[in-house]
Amino acid sequence: MDLLIAVTLFVLAVFLGVELITKVPPTLHTPLMSGSNAISGITIVGALVAAGADHRTFTTVLGFAAVTLAMINVVGGFMVTHRMLHMFRPKRRREAASDESGGG
Repeated sequence: MDLLIAVTLFVLAVFLGVELITKVPPTLHTPLMSGSNAISGITIVGALVAAGADHRTFTTVLGFAAVTLAMINVVGGFMVTHRMLHMFRPKRRREAASDESGGG
């Protein structure tokens, strides 16, 4: 019975997450990504604790997978946030930054 409750909660969380994310206006995507990065940082701490706990091999493997996926999420989120913020820079600063980096 516990497995049925866990699966039901997971499915409800997926549907709720999809509904919430699709309703976010485009102007809020960058702040939402920053909040998501903060939550993923907390996830990394929990995953490190799970990976470092010496209970079973399965726990360590799941913890390692959680650390890896959370780090991918954090790095990707920061890359997207950086790119979006770069789009809102004044044109003169954008051209100077591209000239300094050797691009275009």
